[in-house]
Amino acid sequence: MTLFENTRTFVERKRTQGYNYVKSASMLSAFCANVGDIPLDNITERQVAAFLAGPHTSTNTWRGKYGLLKIFFEYWAARGALQALPMPPIRPRCPHTSAPYIYSRRELRLLLRTTRTSQKRVECKVDSRTLRTLLLFRYATGARAGEALNLLRESVDLEKAVLTIHGGRFNRVRHIPIGPDLQKILLQYAQSTAQRTSGSANFFVTRDGQAINEVTLAKSFQRLRRIAGIRRYDGARYPRMNDLRHTFAVHRVTTWFKQGADLNRLLPALAAYMGQVGLGSTERYLAMTPERFRNQLTKLSPQRRKRRWSDNPALMRFLAEL
Repeated sequence: MTLFENTRTFVERKRTQGYNYVKSASMLSAFCANVGDIPLDNITERQVAAFLAGPHTSTNTWRGKYGLLKIFFEYWAARGALQALPMPPIRPRCPHTSAPYIYSRRELRLLLRTTRTSQKRVECKVDSRTLRTLLLFRYATGARAGEALNLLRESVDLEKAVLTIHGGRFNRVRHIPIGPDLQKILLQYAQSTAQRTSGSANFFVTRDGQAINEVTLAKSFQRLRRIAGIRRYDGARYPRMNDLRHTFAVHRVTTWFKQGADLNRLLPALAAYMGQVGLGSTERYLAMTPERFRNQLTKLSPQRRKRRWSDNPALMRFLAEL
């Protein structure tokens, strides 16, 4: 088989396994166009390196392309179509310049109070009630931006207090319960926007009843954040709306921490609720939670294995003040 045929077979195989594979298929097509329709075992390391080092390619993009091609070649090597992988040495990772920003509860209240001021201009496509409800929705569920904006009216069962979330990684669908506070907020929003959402399948809509895109939402949030005066002082650019997802997770873990809950049991539940396939992303929230209070926690933590966090009054008082 030639490269084009190998690529088509590989993509079809991935899709039968449940992967969306739109972006990856597009990248493999670009590789085919760059190298040409040649036999797979004729591809050289130099050709792969030339494709990876395309114009305006960041290190993260380079590594993403590298990982995809490596999986592609390993697939065919395992089936005897290749003797060796034509892969150049991999670039080292970029150092992380910023960690997720965790909003304090005071900052969250400030953002919510400021929505009316930030969205009062007529040219704002998203009104204040919609922006405020989106903030609460994302903080209360940890949903990604695309999951929130693609939420359908038919996917919001306010009677049973259950949401059907589409999207995320691997285009999976999950059903998540919501608490009575969010249930009430979403019900009020649905009633207030019933007239303008009649022609749209989306739950969250603009002033004229259209679906909200991520660029519009990001611009609305950054205007809100600037007016509210919330900024970072650690060298990173600025807090993002997507940091509400991280804030949801860290606040949830912190609450469990205060209550002395079994995190080994609850972290997998949190991962499933947030639509994460593995525990790696969720466990970093566990590391992020005590990092803010590392000195105090180290000083107050139980030193004997049989003692529990809840047995330490000083620690419990400290956690209650977070």
